[in-house]
Amino acid sequence: MGKVRIGMVQMTCGADKAANLQKAMQKTREAAAKGAQIVCLQELFTSLYFCDVEDYDNFLLAEPIPGPSTESLSALAAELGVVIIASLFEKRTEGLYHNTTAVLDADGKYLGKYRKMHIPDDPAYYEKFYFTPGDLGYKIFKTRFANIGVLICWDQWYPEAARITALMGAEILFYPTAIGWATTQDDATNTEQYNAWQTMQRSHAVANGVHVVSVNRCGFEQNGAMKFWGGSFIANPFGTILFQASHENEETAVLEIDTKKTDSYRTHWPFLRDRRIDSYQPITKRYIDEE
Repeated sequence: MGKVRIGMVQMTCGADKAANLQKAMQKTREAAAKGAQIVCLQELFTSLYFCDVEDYDNFLLAEPIPGPSTESLSALAAELGVVIIASLFEKRTEGLYHNTTAVLDADGKYLGKYRKMHIPDDPAYYEKFYFTPGDLGYKIFKTRFANIGVLICWDQWYPEAARITALMGAEILFYPTAIGWATTQDDATNTEQYNAWQTMQRSHAVANGVHVVSVNRCGFEQNGAMKFWGGSFIANPFGTILFQASHENEETAVLEIDTKKTDSYRTHWPFLRDRRIDSYQPITKRYIDEE
């Protein structure tokens, strides 16, 4: 299509899963009312970010995909005529769980899911306790309005994931995200961390000549110990920030982008043309020891 209107829902979450889903659906309605055609929700939006602790009770938050949440969102997508990108905690079977994003097309059709490939394990982000790494590979989804690639949070630090998804034909890369600052940190550290996070994703836009959309949660969680930094943004195919949300507030933003600009950027900056694919075999190694 070329021009497509992107909706981003940056919001706070609470302990009530049903209430979070209803809130996200209402904000999706708000985005659609502003003209959005594709609406991206943040990572694990139906709950608080529960990976701050290793607690077996949190597995009760998971659900099958397709399942109850995708059924509700499919109906909403069909009603509004919008694509919805929905990050959910997937229960695949007893004892097997994934961090997964489902994509619902503008007619409500379930197009499939992407399972998060890179799983972190850091203080207050104990995701390896909960999530099995994705086994579906990298994915693109051919929606009514654009061919989109979906990656999830920690995936955003890995240029390989962005490159592969772009090479598969993604016109836009979406990153549902949940990342924040420990409230004990100083402002300089916070600024450095946010800038690194955003710069890394902007580099994916530049290297691959595609728009990047990153949607993060906001608000205080973990009894006030963690402030999710918001700052959701859209970058154009040369990394220019077209929109950036605040670090403090819930926002439902809509911005029109033009995916046809990819050709111009890739033609004038022909990174894909000049790739030396014959020399990249070492990238499949964990580390290259000197001999």
